[in-house]
Amino acid sequence: MEVTPHADLLLLQSRMKEDPGGYEAELDLQLRHFKACLGVLELEAPDAGNGNVSFAALAPDHAAAKELGDMAMFLAHVTPSYPKQLAGFPHQLLNLLKNASNRLPSSLRCHLAQALILLRNREKISLVEVLPVMIKLQSSGDKNLKKFVSSHLLQNISRMNRKHRNEAKNRSLQNIIFPVIQEDDEARAKHAFVLTCELYRRKVWIDPQTANAICNACFHKSPRIMIATLKFLHGYENKYDEDSDESDQEDDTPSGAVGVSKEAIYKSQHKGTVSSKKKKQAKIERAIRSLKKQQRIKAQEEKKGSFAPLEHLRDPQEFAEKLFARLQNCNEKFQVKLMMIMVISRCVGMHQLLLLSFYPHLQRYVSPHQQDETQLLAAAVQACHDKVPVDAVEPLLKQLVNSFVHDRSRPEVIAVGLNTVREICARMPLIMTRDLLEDLSMYKKSREKAVSAAANSIIGLYRQVNPSLLMKKHRGRGTDLSVEPKAFGKVIVHTDVPGVELLAEQEEDEDNSGECGDEDDESGREEEEESSEEEGEGSGEELEDDNDEEDEEDDEGEDDEDSGDDNEGSDEDVPETLEKKLKNGEMKQVATLKRKKMDGEESNLDDMSLSQLKRFAGSKLEDDEVSGDGILSNEDFRRIREIQAKREAENALSNHGLRKIASESQNQRPLDPSKLEANIRRKQSKEERIASSKAGRDDRGTYTSRAAVKKRKTGGLSNRQKEKKKNLPVAARRMKSARTREHRKSKARLTKNFRGKKAWK
Repeated sequence: MEVTPHADLLLLQSRMKEDPGGYEAELDLQLRHFKACLGVLELEAPDAGNGNVSFAALAPDHAAAKELGDMAMFLAHVTPSYPKQLAGFPHQLLNLLKNASNRLPSSLRCHLAQALILLRNREKISLVEVLPVMIKLQSSGDKNLKKFVSSHLLQNISRMNRKHRNEAKNRSLQNIIFPVIQEDDEARAKHAFVLTCELYRRKVWIDPQTANAICNACFHKSPRIMIATLKFLHGYENKYDEDSDESDQEDDTPSGAVGVSKEAIYKSQHKGTVSSKKKKQAKIERAIRSLKKQQRIKAQEEKKGSFAPLEHLRDPQEFAEKLFARLQNCNEKFQVKLMMIMVISRCVGMHQLLLLSFYPHLQRYVSPHQQDETQLLAAAVQACHDKVPVDAVEPLLKQLVNSFVHDRSRPEVIAVGLNTVREICARMPLIMTRDLLEDLSMYKKSREKAVSAAANSIIGLYRQVNPSLLMKKHRGRGTDLSVEPKAFGKVIVHTDVPGVELLAEQEEDEDNSGECGDEDDESGREEEEESSEEEGEGSGEELEDDNDEEDEEDDEGEDDEDSGDDNEGSDEDVPETLEKKLKNGEMKQVATLKRKKMDGEESNLDDMSLSQLKRFAGSKLEDDEVSGDGILSNEDFRRIREIQAKREAENALSNHGLRKIASESQNQRPLDPSKLEANIRRKQSKEERIASSKAGRDDRGTYTSRAAVKKRKTGGLSNRQKEKKKNLPVAARRMKSARTREHRKSKARLTKNFRGKKAWK
């Protein structure tokens, strides 16, 4: 049979796509040629038993392999044009790669894989059928083929979930990939794990099933896969946490702050001396940074939640116990053990687990000379939460204080120890004792900035958490001594919408402020009425007595009618004012007040002021809301958020913009070990000092004298030179010459009286 050249195949391929019906004979010819190429390579031979296809050893005929690859690509291109004639070709190619991929030459294997991927892109074969073969091809040892297949799988699965998630197909693909991760074959398990992690990182498969499949890879028999899993779990949150910290540096202007009052900003810019204004502005900037960071973190959590794989574990307690058991029996390097410790501590802190034997294990590594000590201390901090008994962590804290915080330690060691104590106490306030806190507070007098700042941070923490433990001189002004940490095991259960009480408090404050103003107005009006009544017929007291008595004289009756008319006019004004100021929900209460007053059910409403009537209407409205559905509107939630932001800003400003105690959500975030080394100045090496001294010299020219710069100047005379050559007016020239003559005469008189040295004889 005559062999068709490659160029002729490309020409025939284009013509067959244009006119499929006119080239059916050529298609049959090329199909027979493809089968003949398989026979030449001794890949196809009928089995004598059942007629299945068996594959023998491959002959090293590179020309025949190249020809077979070209024919496979040709048939893959024309398959969409001949769907009936080539209906079985995709599965024939798939079986060829499934059964004989290990014995095929590298070039032929690449051509067949490309043809299969081309058919998959044309939707001639499903991804569920192709995926097992692709995973097998990844472990073939061919780097180019491995890279090509991996990129195809990632793009194909991502494209499948681009517009909407196809849960049925995703579940079928996951049922193929996830069992491969737990196989003993390291190569296959590694490629399946890498594919799963990449899909999770790209947020294509971001479901709990994928997260558990990744986390369970920590218990694989292969140490390489275990280390890769630990790196992914440990580095996933750190990467996105660094991105959020970088974004915290943006938009720190006071105008963009939420909750900071305009009065505070105005005082920081216009009131006081220059130094006091700078201090106020710095305090506002610190408060704004802390507020914006908290708001940004809260918004991100509400918007997209957390994608950390450890957060979606089905049984985190079992996971932590199994990984800790493997850590105790592990013979790997220290870096591997460190990653295992970090993952265990992160899981314990995130899910608030009880793993009491983990803290004595960490106690073995608490030493200033330990390698990567700050990371180990960060792991110890992350493993602490308020549900752990104090007795389990107290030995760890004592060893930390005894090893790091003493007079013979270096300043940077003391600072790291104090910062670690602060972070542990922020998560477990009950672990601190009065004597220990008093000893640690004394380090605020240290000359080292890092040590004094760390001690002050502990004092500031317990001013907010438990000020009664502090010494009197460390409590500060206006400290509420009744504040105490939550008792061990106590759980706060919300029975209402969080923050709904802020609305009632705000209304009470407004009522009190309005009542003070109304009382002032009423006192002024009463004084005017008394003065007018003294001039008239009687006093206000007589009018009140006349209102109570029905049988009086005619003149007194007329006075009663006049006073009654006045009261009716005032009664009509009060509801009208209420109707203007109260909202839609309070309108009904106003009508109810009118009816009750008219019926005589509320006789004391006559003596109420405007603010008292408004407060009474509000209380009735609250009673009706509680007895009714009690649904808050969007406007109510917006007011709650505004009040919370305003109070947070006030607390931040009262705290001089310093960091507040970490909330429960912030404690669940990973702790950066570099924060334990804050304000520590390390000694620079000679190379670092030279580099810092040379920094910025590139933009600056070489040093030259001022005279040399003037000589090189080519842009004309300077202003000083022009002043010297400027023509003066006549009067100025005469005055200058007169001054010159006087100067010369005075100089001559001084030199004339000089007679040399005196000789004392």
